Amino acid sequence: MEIKAVCVLKDEHDVYPHPHNLQDPVSGVAGTIAFESQKNGTVLIKGIITGLTHGKHGLHVCAFGNLFNGYHSIGPHFNPRKKTHGGQQDEERHVGDLGNVEANEEGVAEFQVEDHLVSLSGTESIIGRAVVIRAEEDDLGKGGNEESLITGNATTGLAWGVIGIAEVVAK
Repeated sequence: MEIKAVCVLKDEHDVYPHPHNLQDPVSGVAGTIAFESQKNGTVLIKGIITGLTHGKHGLHVCAFGNLFNGYHSIGPHFNPRKKTHGGQQDEERHVGDLGNVEANEEGVAEFQVEDHLVSLSGTESIIGRAVVIRAEEDDLGKGGNEESLITGNATTGLAWGVIGIAEVVAK
């Protein structure tokens, strides 16, 4: 069965525009990410994110889709298999570890990857969870310290959103 999902990324000011957040800097980062189940069992992930600084930025699926307290309430990387942090191509990784996306000189990151751990159905589904784009590059668990095995040393969230199920259009 074909399943599709989508996530709209917005910074904290746009996601939760309450007076207590107005003192925080507005990143201006925004984007959309689409997820589509493939016949080979993988999930195709494609997106475009704007407003980034030039270079690499960590991309993660987090445990919760709770945006009530912005970035602080989405939880750790989605890790139902109790693994350490790793790169998107690594066997030892969180399900939510999607590696890095690279922004060009205009601050735009366009990407398309297939992932063999991400699922859009079942007990390990990412639907209803959050995606976050990080200010820092993810070291893919190879940073040589404890934080690297938890977050890849990419800790500051720039923009995030909840993954929602999307309409499947018959072909």
